[in-house]
Amino acid sequence: MFKKTLSLALGLALSVGMLIPAMAAEPDTVVPQELQISKLYMVLPDWISTPDGMTIDKAGNLILACPNFGDQTQPGCIARITPSGKISKWFDVPVNANSGVARPMGVEFGPDGSLFIVDNQGWTGNPESVNQGRILKVSFDASGNIASTTEVAVGMEHPNGIKIKGSYAYVTQSSMTPVKDPSGKLVSAVYRFPLDAKNIQVTNTLEDLNILATFVTQNPACQYGLDGLVFDKAGNLYVGNFGDGAISKITFNADGSIASNKIWAQDSDNLATTDGMCIDSAGNIFVADFNRNAIAKVTPDGKISRIAQSPDSTGAKGELDQPGEPIVWNNMLLVSCFDMVTDDGKINSAHDAPQTLAWLPLNTEAPSKNTNTDPVVTPAPAGTYTVKSGDCLWNIAARELGSGKRWSEIYELNKAVVKNPNRIYTGQVLTLPVK
Repeated sequence: MFKKTLSLALGLALSVGMLIPAMAAEPDTVVPQELQISKLYMVLPDWISTPDGMTIDKAGNLILACPNFGDQTQPGCIARITPSGKISKWFDVPVNANSGVARPMGVEFGPDGSLFIVDNQGWTGNPESVNQGRILKVSFDASGNIASTTEVAVGMEHPNGIKIKGSYAYVTQSSMTPVKDPSGKLVSAVYRFPLDAKNIQVTNTLEDLNILATFVTQNPACQYGLDGLVFDKAGNLYVGNFGDGAISKITFNADGSIASNKIWAQDSDNLATTDGMCIDSAGNIFVADFNRNAIAKVTPDGKISRIAQSPDSTGAKGELDQPGEPIVWNNMLLVSCFDMVTDDGKINSAHDAPQTLAWLPLNTEAPSKNTNTDPVVTPAPAGTYTVKSGDCLWNIAARELGSGKRWSEIYELNKAVVKNPNRIYTGQVLTLPVK
């Protein structure tokens, strides 16, 4: 969070000017005009350096896992965002006794209201965290405080995503280095754990009894395995092989055994990598294309289209700043921006402030080209404010935050769009700090 402030006298002088043309797009990546443009939902508070997995509680609040790989002095935690856009820390995730840390990624509620958390210790690469990944079951009292924590599974190399179906938690394990495929390529797996299990010792080998299915990542340029997963209404499981940009469909027999397991959707032109995934009520699957700063949509017939993409950026304008996971929530498609990995093949070039959530409208069809209609003004989501005639940063802060003295916080969060705090413009969408 920025600390710099301006003088109070300047704040009193801030006024609204006339609307000026938008700035040109950043030159690093050319985004086709027919794609949707993501928008800023929220600049996250400074206790979140890396947002990742998301789920929704019974009250309709968004639950956000924050492994905080970007600043490992910060504890891994779970945040709660209300439908009105108020964010707060719910709790710090109980740490692993061996490593002294917790790094939550995938999260999902069980049928009894317990929160299942994938603690991906191995992602850090720290020696003390090797094979210390866990699946946690956190139960709560009537006030929402932690009542108990159960280690469902321990010893995992690289657990990542989680979905719950029936009496089981389905978890992707993105790498299993002890398993040597004849091709020499990476092996990963889907594990299936009973929801009432305790202290299952995972060996990260084919001897693990809870393995549902294993996969080999074929792309030699991106040896990273399974990541996102979703179930459809019929109970079929879809799982993404990150490095191959492929989604496999697993169907089941009545006894829970696998009936079929085949690649269902793959199109490298529209989907390079498969990170987090979600599914809407019509059966469309939305996929975070991590490497390409993009979101893809897969229709129920397996057709892939890219619906949004962003250039390399800080994410301050709502760009897809290395999208980690999408979720359908509050009448929008919300996206966590991981903004962390900068190796070859990634559009993202730096881990830089601010840390953000972006959003897209749920009507994700590409707009028609050469249309003559007036632009549609989409209402700003919670956590932002659309500038009106007569506004200045002082009165916006007074009305929205309870004190005009907080105008400088709004300015600091919006320097990407507010170049001169003396001049803001009708129609600009400003990010608001946490109340």
